[in-house]
Parts: sequence; structure tokens; C-alpha cells
Amino acid sequence: MLDLWYKNAVIYCVDVETFMDSNCDGVGDFGGLADRLDHVEALGATCIWLLPFYPTPNRDNGYDVTDFYAVDPRLGTLGDFVAFTHAAHDRGLRVIIDLVANHTSIDHPWFQEARRDPNSRYRDWYVWSKEKPENIHEGVVFPGVQDATWTYDEVAQAWYMHRFYPHQADLNIANPEVRAELEKVMGFWLQLGVSGFRLDAVPFLIEYRGLPEEERPKEDPHEHLDRMRDFASWRRAESMLLAEANITMDQVEEYFGPSGDRLHMIFNFMLNQHLFLALSRNDAEPIRRVMARTPAIPPKSQWASFLRNHDELDLGRLSDAERAEVFAAFGPAPEMQAYERGIRRRLAPMLDGDERRIKLAFSLMFALAGTPVLWYGDEIGMGEDLSLKERNSVRTPMQWADEPNAGFSAGPAERLVRPVVSKGAFDYRRINVAAQRDLDGSLMSTLQRLVRTRRACPEVGWGRCEVLETGETGVLALRYDWQGETILILHNLADQAVDVKISLDGIDRLRPLFCDQDDRAMRDASDPISLNPYGYRWFRAQGERR
Repeated sequence: MLDLWYKNAVIYCVDVETFMDSNCDGVGDFGGLADRLDHVEALGATCIWLLPFYPTPNRDNGYDVTDFYAVDPRLGTLGDFVAFTHAAHDRGLRVIIDLVANHTSIDHPWFQEARRDPNSRYRDWYVWSKEKPENIHEGVVFPGVQDATWTYDEVAQAWYMHRFYPHQADLNIANPEVRAELEKVMGFWLQLGVSGFRLDAVPFLIEYRGLPEEERPKEDPHEHLDRMRDFASWRRAESMLLAEANITMDQVEEYFGPSGDRLHMIFNFMLNQHLFLALSRNDAEPIRRVMARTPAIPPKSQWASFLRNHDELDLGRLSDAERAEVFAAFGPAPEMQAYERGIRRRLAPMLDGDERRIKLAFSLMFALAGTPVLWYGDEIGMGEDLSLKERNSVRTPMQWADEPNAGFSAGPAERLVRPVVSKGAFDYRRINVAAQRDLDGSLMSTLQRLVRTRRACPEVGWGRCEVLETGETGVLALRYDWQGETILILHNLADQAVDVKISLDGIDRLRPLFCDQDDRAMRDASDPISLNPYGYRWFRAQGERR
């Protein structure tokens, strides 16, 4: 078997500045993260994904980078980063980091020199237009907040393109020098011990938008991804690229590559959006619909499954009517929505704090074909702070204990990078790690069992998935077959208990692995399977793994 570690990984996403503060300045740092690796290890995760930690003016949560070869001084030093990666590796944890390759901050020295000197080598590292482009209001990523994709720079006496905010100027990916520099950035961090990169905004990374036709390379821009993969693999054989690419199913081969030699992993945004549509309806039909349209992917490739992340819940791939359903169920108030397409809330409050539904959602996500990705704090059911702007609502400090500042920092509350959630049902005094540690039935304890179960079921990461008929539209039944082993997983999205009978060719007996009820006895595969409201059950065929 190929050593494709990412196929059966469990990824835990961390924002360093909001995870743990070790020096009492109110900002999380690498020292604090290293101190709390025991939590990530105990949860059962196998890989940590770090949001951007580079030097930055911090106008966009670190995605506006001013130096790709350094650490934000608020978060520590390069030495602190290396000490953290060493501590992670000691615990068997791999580390992947965000690579923001589409743009830089306008404060980056490259852009500052480019705007000052039209003859600078850096001038062509960005996308410029001497005349005002006709389409400056087309293609904005953040409707309602962002007005245009071009901004006039008085110093340069020219317009520069920015797919995102005006303070994030797009790099000219058609320039070979830019591509070579990005490879140097990758090589630098691979040398410091990372196992790969989460590539930000991949569809924008490979577009030639804004360039005159005569300056556009003749090659398919997707070939840039081939070179990035080749470089990463040459430098570190185990490295992988995880793409943020909200693509449709007819684009899958373009991004994975015909033989799986392009991107290793892609976030499954289509399935994520339809999963929440299914949860809003208490009906598994939207999930079955997307899974039926999902093409087979090469053996070396993998989807990344997720519920919530550091951005808004993007519902842009749903129809207007479907999006309205999800808004009504999980984000009915205007302040809960963002960019005309998404919800800026965490998972637990979206599900009204109902632990049955929260646990169901996690079990469902872990059962989908792909590698599960967790957002820090969701393992304890943290809430959001809607008083914070845009996506910062879901980026509040980790809630460790019912102590001042939720145990995140011993510094003064007014110095915290963001306030802790201190009101309502998700107040840190009620929702915290210490309150759930080693507590049977707690959300965190259930997640630990779920992670152990998923890691013991490589069939889900590697095997062939089949959606089974149950006769109940609210029930999703998945069968995975791999190397002579079979896993059966059922989820009841409805609020009513049901009994289902499933035809399992070649299967005589089922051993319960994980469920929302105490049931460990071997059972006949032909017997009806009872599911509680919002219930879930994982089985291994024919007993213990052979």
C-alpha cells in the first residue's frame, strides 16, 4: 500500500493567535500552541493545519502577508516555530501551513518597490493597467464589503488588480519569477519540517485575469499546479497540497489531474453545502444527490470533508431557493449572514446547541468519503461573537476553562486579540475544555471516540463507497469496501425514530463500532436496524478486523 498518510488522516485547524497565549500579551503564540499540543493529541488528530502566521498588517486575519519567510513577531520567532514543529512531531502530529500564493499585502516590500519604480523587477510581479479597466466591479469576492477588483494607485499612476480586498494585490502568476519565488517559499517551510500546504483560493491562483491577451502564457494554467506538486514532492516526498477550491463536479479532473498527479486533496465544498441543506430539511436526499454526481477520483487523490471552518459557510453553489432554506434554518438574522451567500456562525449555535444534532453532524462528516477536517473549538461546541466584523465572528479565543479570559491568556482582558465569548448559552464558563475532559457523554468525549473509530476504519479513507437504499428518505446508509473488509454506516437526519432493513450482499454479521446508544453485541445482518431521532450507527462486517 502506498504511504499516502493524508488518505486516513484527521486534520485539526488552528489559528495561532487565538489558540493559547504563553506570554500574557493577549495574543496566542507558538509557545502557547506547543504547550497545548497534548489537547490535539488526546483528541486523536494526526495533523495540524495552521492559518497564516506570517508578518502582516493583519487587516484580513493574516492573509495579507508582508514576508513569506518569517513569523509574525506577535506570535513568536522562527525558532519558536521550529520548536513547535519538533514538539508536534514528537507526538506523531504532522503540520501543514497556509500558503497564500494568490496575493500579498500592499505593504509587502515587493509591492512597495513595484509601485515606486516602473522599471523595478517587481513591477511585473503584480497585475497593472495604465487605463481604468472596464470591468472593475465584476468578480468581487466579498459582495457588500468589497466594491471593485481594481484600485488606482497614486504612486504607480496605474490600476492594480485585487481579487480580494484593495489591500491585497494579486500576484502575476504568469511571470516565471513569481512562480520561482513561490517555490522558494515552499522549499523554505518544507525544510523547517512542514508536511505540506493548504493552498488558498486556488481558482484565482491559476487565472490570467487582468493580463492583456498577448501576455498570457499559452499553456493551461492548471499546469502551474503540476509544477507546485512536483517541486513539493522533490523537496519532501511525504508532502501534500490541500486546495481551497470551491469547484463543481465537472471540474474535478482539472484539479486532481487525470491520473491524480496534480493536487493531492481538495475541500469538498459541494458536499458541504448540500450537507447543511440536508440538515435543514431533516432529509438525506441532498447528500445522496451530490454523491451520485461525484465522479470517481484517482487512488492517490482525496477529498477533504468539513462542517465549519474559519470563513463563512459558503452556500453559493445552492439554488436561490435552497440557500433561502439554509438561511432560514441556521442564519435567519441579517447579522448572521455574510457576502450575500454565507453564514458567519459556528456549528453548535447553528444547531441551537442540540448535542444530538451536533454529534450527528460530526459523525456524518467523519463518515463521508474523504479526510475529516476539524475547526478548533468545535470539539467542545464553542459559539460565535456576531458583534465582530465579517468572518472574525468565528475566530474568538479558544475556551480552555472557566477562568479569566477562558484560560486563553493571563493578560488583561482589554489586551486580548479578540474578546472571549462571555454571554449566552455558549459563555466560556459553561463551554470549555476543562468542563468536558474525561466526562462520559460530553461532546469532546464523543469526538474522541469518533476520531478513534474513524482512524480504525481505513476503509472510509481508501475504499469504494456505495450509497444503499433504506426506504427512509431521512436515512443515509453508506457501505465501504476495501481489501476484503466492509464498513456500514447509517445516519438518521430525521427527528423520528426509524427501523430500516438493508440488503448487504455477502455479509452475515455486523459488529457495532460507534453509535449514539449502548449497543456492542454482534448482530445478524438481515435484522432491522433501529435508529434514534438524529441517531447514527457504525458497523464492521463479520466482526473484528482481520
